[in-house]
Amino acid sequence: MNFPLIMLIALVVTGVVWLIDIYALQPKRSAGTKEPLLVEYSKSFFPVILVVFLLRSFLVEPFKIPSGSMMPTLLVGDFILVNKFDYGIRLPVINQKIIDVRQPKNGDVMVFRYPEDPSLDYIKRVIGVPGDKIVYRDKRLTINGKLLWTEPQGDYNYVKSGLNFVSATQRREQTGTHSHLTLVQPDTPTVRLGDVQQFPDRDHCVYHEDGFACTVPQGHYFMMGDNRDDSNDSRYWGFVPDRNIVGKAFLIWWNFDDFKRIGQSID
Repeated sequence: MNFPLIMLIALVVTGVVWLIDIYALQPKRSAGTKEPLLVEYSKSFFPVILVVFLLRSFLVEPFKIPSGSMMPTLLVGDFILVNKFDYGIRLPVINQKIIDVRQPKNGDVMVFRYPEDPSLDYIKRVIGVPGDKIVYRDKRLTINGKLLWTEPQGDYNYVKSGLNFVSATQRREQTGTHSHLTLVQPDTPTVRLGDVQQFPDRDHCVYHEDGFACTVPQGHYFMMGDNRDDSNDSRYWGFVPDRNIVGKAFLIWWNFDDFKRIGQSID
């Protein structure tokens, strides 16, 4: 569902009805005559829709985390806020950038439109920016020849959908200026070769049994989930073009199951 488009249509319809009433219907209406119900509703809803539309389009937009691909940074059920202007001002609906502010950096947690189905919003961590060479071997990341610092943080067990018990190892990783936690499952392959698709610019990547190496093309980004062995990300469907960027996640504003998470910043 294209919610911004629905809001835009609602904004235009209520605004047009209000204008028609001001310039055509109101002058002909007798004093004391009640406004038509459609006009009354349009006048009431137009300002509200306008404010929400502007806030969601240019300032912040709320999202709910639907999967565990970003655990332990983000949990299923987290409600987050996304900064819509940090990566530039974009026209709503068509997502065309009109004012450039800054580019995504390695380690940012970013919301974007899934390249294979732009109606879906995904959230992952930026691992590679244009020109970067990403190597992931034996579940360790190297960016531009530099092996990322990691530190073991003990075991992390959780139950995923279908009541499947997962036993993982937690570790702290430094990606750019971001210090964050990741999960790996020691007994799973580094990359599921059978799931790798023939995505655009696939020739920028080389896959093998213990990992892969990719060079990020210009105007694109390489994304990975913090739950490394339970994430459908750029390893499998390719690079994210700049035009698909939605914004930078920065705050958990609600979680019905764990109130302690409310107000936590997203690193």
